[in-house]
Amino acid sequence: MGAMDFENISPETFRQYQNDHDEKAYLLVDVRQPEEYETAHIPGAKLMPLDDLEANLSALPTDKEIVFYCHSGARSQAAAIISLDDGVPIKKVYNLTGGIMGWDGQTLPDYPKVDVIRQDQPLSALMMIAMNLEKAAQRFYETIYNAHADAAYADTIKTLSLAEEAHAKTIYTYWRKTQTEVQSFEALYSGLDGEIMEGGEKLADVIERLSALPSQTCRSLMEFALSIEIQAYDLYRNLANDMKDSSAQTAFLSISQMEKKHMQLLARVFKECSN
Repeated sequence: MGAMDFENISPETFRQYQNDHDEKAYLLVDVRQPEEYETAHIPGAKLMPLDDLEANLSALPTDKEIVFYCHSGARSQAAAIISLDDGVPIKKVYNLTGGIMGWDGQTLPDYPKVDVIRQDQPLSALMMIAMNLEKAAQRFYETIYNAHADAAYADTIKTLSLAEEAHAKTIYTYWRKTQTEVQSFEALYSGLDGEIMEGGEKLADVIERLSALPSQTCRSLMEFALSIEIQAYDLYRNLANDMKDSSAQTAFLSISQMEKKHMQLLARVFKECSN
């Protein structure tokens, strides 16, 4: 692969790319400055400023496709050239044309709340916290379901609630490998309080914000739920990006893939909303 052998990819094509690719197949890299990233970034993006890129090329995975983006496309194009010109055996390199200015999908303010799960903790502790976050997400969806059980979209909300517990079971399979004496999933999960959401916010505060919505329409509720799923995806994708432990990385990539499926499910519900 030569210095200019990268591929430009439009925002529209990249959104389809995300839908079609497993999370472990690619890495989205934001080459802007930290203050730009904090203002708004594409969910799941790893921050690696252009001025730091050359010194950190060895940190880029060689078994994944890399998608660079910036403000309008110039810095990310330079990043693509630098990464390839340096001879790093990257699988494939893309430049997101138009950068975040051309991205009309959802963006997030601030950094992902990775302090919800501190990376210096043992893997068993990371997995336990992740299960507790999933329980909070389940409780969130149960709250919506209980208030709108007769709505046309209630089955979707119920599916999402059950899926959060399924996420916790997936994490449990990784957690149990770290234990000498293993509790059953049911016993462990029932003892979790589920008080903190993946975005770092208390569940009680999220439910209070939900209750304060001016209207409890299908679209407003789906928008609210989608924002929660995007925060969860951003958290787990960035945790996976930064994990050195391969088991932890695999686990968090798996969870981020499931969160992406939730986003896709919610996106489909919008077509069925009458208000």
